Amino acid sequence: MTALHVATLNIRNLADRRNERLPLLLRDFAALQPDVIGLQEVVFVLEQDRLIGAGGPGHYQASRAWAGRPEYGNSILTREDLPTSEPDRLELSHGRSAGRVRIAVDGVEVEFVNAHLHHEVPDDAIRDHQAQLLIDWLMDAPPSDAQIIVGDFNADPAEPAYARLAAAGFRSAYLEANGSEPAVTWPSGLEGPAIDTDGEPSCLDYIWLRGGATSESARVVFDRPAANDHGLFPSDHFGLSAIVRLSSAGR
Repeated sequence: MTALHVATLNIRNLADRRNERLPLLLRDFAALQPDVIGLQEVVFVLEQDRLIGAGGPGHYQASRAWAGRPEYGNSILTREDLPTSEPDRLELSHGRSAGRVRIAVDGVEVEFVNAHLHHEVPDDAIRDHQAQLLIDWLMDAPPSDAQIIVGDFNADPAEPAYARLAAAGFRSAYLEANGSEPAVTWPSGLEGPAIDTDGEPSCLDYIWLRGGATSESARVVFDRPAANDHGLFPSDHFGLSAIVRLSSAGR
């Protein structure tokens, strides 16, 4: 078996002290250096994804999927030495989308999806429908050894969207490695003028695995405040990181 270092983070677009948060994003990405990361709420015209990818010694390529408007959406950063397909995009409605690439890792074919689901708290039925769209999209994809979905699902573990993914055979990498989900991935504690206060603090972000993929370890990342300001975090979400063991037996 071989390993893939996977991560996800909602970077909070341009809102809430962007210029102050950027050094924290670069600091933590430079320390993390994953093989592949899904970023949500990326402003493409400002090259936010490529700027984060340049925040360390590694070299990354960006695969984008616009959401709601062409200059904004989700981005997958993969290490340049990992063979990666052209990106594909899925419309999820309500200004949301998912992006997908296929990554070859030592002969193992991985279908990697980066998603951002609808955010309004009462609308769990919309998120449930969006989760089904993701599952159907992967069902229609060519066979792969492993499937990984990452992103900001805006759904806590009690929501139907979470149950739907689990029923389809997806396993949470964090739960698999640690026995429970993190208590909180939103809000981080970031203080700013546009901070969303709807909903209770909860786990909203996930790394989902199916097929020949097993979570060896998983942790919360992008969770350190600035040294001189404990109300300043890289984003309003924490990120997640997992070391995923891959096997061709999952095809």
